[in-house]
Amino acid sequence: MPRPSQRPWRRPPWWPRDEPWPPRGRGMGGGPPAFVWRIGCLLAVVASLTAAAVTVAALLLAGALGLVRAAGPVHVGVLVGLLLVALVVAGALRLLGRLVSPLGGLVRAARRIEAGDYSVRVPERGTPELSSVARAFNAMSARLEANEQRRRTFLADVTHELRTPLAVIRGQAEAIADGVYPGDADHLAPILDAARTLEVLTEDLRTLALADAGSLVLAREPVDPAALVHDAVAGFRARAETAGVALEAEAEPDLAPAELDPSRIRSVIGNLVANALSHTPVGGTVRVRVRSSGERIEVAVTDDGEGIPNDLLPHVFERFVRGPGSRGSGLGLAIARDVVTAHGGTIGIESREGAGTTVRVELPVLRTI
Repeated sequence: MPRPSQRPWRRPPWWPRDEPWPPRGRGMGGGPPAFVWRIGCLLAVVASLTAAAVTVAALLLAGALGLVRAAGPVHVGVLVGLLLVALVVAGALRLLGRLVSPLGGLVRAARRIEAGDYSVRVPERGTPELSSVARAFNAMSARLEANEQRRRTFLADVTHELRTPLAVIRGQAEAIADGVYPGDADHLAPILDAARTLEVLTEDLRTLALADAGSLVLAREPVDPAALVHDAVAGFRARAETAGVALEAEAEPDLAPAELDPSRIRSVIGNLVANALSHTPVGGTVRVRVRSSGERIEVAVTDDGEGIPNDLLPHVFERFVRGPGSRGSGLGLAIARDVVTAHGGTIGIESREGAGTTVRVELPVLRTI
């Protein structure tokens, strides 16, 4: 059984990945980091010097009271010794100040973060170990500030998305209740559409919350990728015909099975196809291709629509990001990324304005022993 001094020091979750932990080596046997021993030794030296100074002062006081007889040279030696001790103590206190001052700044900054001020930063100075701690603190506060900003933006966007269908439901229902509209199917349809919008939005938010918490449950089973893609595309045939867009699905023969959650992957493919159809003009084509890519299955959805603006392309997988003219909630691609990542896959997008868009999803094949 390892001794307490051999207990490993765990990396804190807020420590930057590019910074070593412990900051600079460890003590003997895997004990505390080197800077802990350095501070301890420094405090011991300061305490010893302070004790020596007190002893010399006591001797001088005793001589002044006539308790100790000392010759002149002895007095001079004592004074010189006292001066040396004072210089050493001053140097030690200065070195100690270099350690205490940054630590005091860290404590004050931590109190401001505790109070909700995530914009605080501390100077990265002092010993190498304290500089590493300061860099880690600044990285932590920067992440907290970014997360807080995303949280506020997210709440504002959710509020906006909920307000629109709720306003439709309330306005239409009040009009029917007041006798302005009859309670027939035509006037109830907007209420049902808004309710479905709320249902989809609620399920999307639930999926995002589960993904953030790492609790997204996948009902995996062996799946034929070609059959899954053809099934997902079949649901959009009528919509494509109405929009005047050709919808094609191609699959490479003899594809290896994949262990997937068919419901969630079908939803991902459906979202990509729906986006492609929405941004493809009349006479255009949307192609869905499935092929093997090493030990993975690649599903590519390509359209020849207007493409994605260059300034928007790096942000398409972020939440509530929508392109010009988009009527969705802006959550589809964010959810697709989370679902694909939960499967151990990857998703990427290529687009040029006026030249169409291609979204590629790679998923691991079923491993056999």
